[in-house]
Amino acid sequence: MDATLPILAGMVSTAVFAGSTLPMLHKARRTRDLSSYSLGNIALANVGNAVHSVYVFHLPPGPIWLLHTFYVASSALMLYWYLRSRAVRCGRPRATRAVPMTAAASQGEL
Repeated sequence: MDATLPILAGMVSTAVFAGSTLPMLHKARRTRDLSSYSLGNIALANVGNAVHSVYVFHLPPGPIWLLHTFYVASSALMLYWYLRSRAVRCGRPRATRAVPMTAAASQGEL
């Protein structure tokens, strides 16, 4: 009975933490606007997850494995989306500012 409460708490907290991250992932996927995110922050989250994986996956299997796997996958996905959106932005030619046509230019006097 002593192990039941911590396992139950781990399962509930895993669901709560994953549920709190899903709206961010959904919005990023739907809008494709990741301009409010920092590459440094996303990269550090991925590095932290990689290092923390050494610890987590040496623990006995349990809810923490599910939660950490979710964090690893969501952070990697955000990094992929961020880099992809940045490449698309850099690959597009910059929009040129429209110059209003003057009366002289419209009559071919330039």
